[in-house]
This record gives sequence, structure tokens and C-alpha cells, in this order.
Amino acid sequence: MGSKAQVCKDDELAAAWQDLSVRYHRIQCTLDRELQANHQLTSSEFEVLEFLVRTDEHSARMSELADHVHLSQSATSRVVARLEADGLLTRSMCPGDRRSVFAGLSEAGVQRYNEARPTQRRILNEQSVGCEKILGR
Repeated sequence: MGSKAQVCKDDELAAAWQDLSVRYHRIQCTLDRELQANHQLTSSEFEVLEFLVRTDEHSARMSELADHVHLSQSATSRVVARLEADGLLTRSMCPGDRRSVFAGLSEAGVQRYNEARPTQRRILNEQSVGCEKILGR
């Protein structure tokens, strides 16, 4: 059995984890609601656009994209399919490796990202109040 000090430390860690989890889910719900209402994007779709905007060619392999947005390959494919249907990105085969698929931003995708970015950043700033210790601020 652990010492009383260890039990207290473990309880503090569990409480901190619970606080972090609640904050994350609150932010995620707010992002989804606001991005959908104002920009017709889910938070996952926004993350895909943001990742692609930050790449040199505005494109990436689907596997790299899935790793970055922390979604399964199939979930990433569904997100990309929705964005493609909206004209915000395109999919193409990798010329050197026909097994790999690239997702690339369209001009409309860059524009939608630029319109949605201030909303996402505002929400992050508003919702991060009280998280200074967690964020290292």
C-alpha cells in the first residue's frame, strides 16, 4: 500500500487530469459549434485545413495527415471527402508511389481557413483562461 503522501499526490494528479479533460471537451464542443455555425467546418476539418496551410506545398500524404490530426485512416478519409465535396481540397495519387494519396488545398480551402482562423483563435484564447500553469504562460 502506498504512503499517505503518495496517495495525496496521486489524487492531485487524478484531479488535474479530470480538470484538463473537462477543459479539453468544453473547448472542443465550443470549437465545433462556432466553426460550424460561422464557417460550415467541424473542428477536425479546421485542423486538416490548418495542417495543410502550414505545409510548403499545401499538400500532404493522407497517412501524414491522419497522424497529425490524431484520427484513424478511415476517419481522416471521411473528413477529407467532406472537404473535397465542398471544393476545399483535392486528392491525387502520389506520382512516385501509386499506393499513396495526397490531399492538397484549393484556393477556396485557403480562403475558408483564413476566414475561420480568427474564430478558432478567439475561442482558444477565451477558453484558456485559468490554464496558465498547464500552458506554461
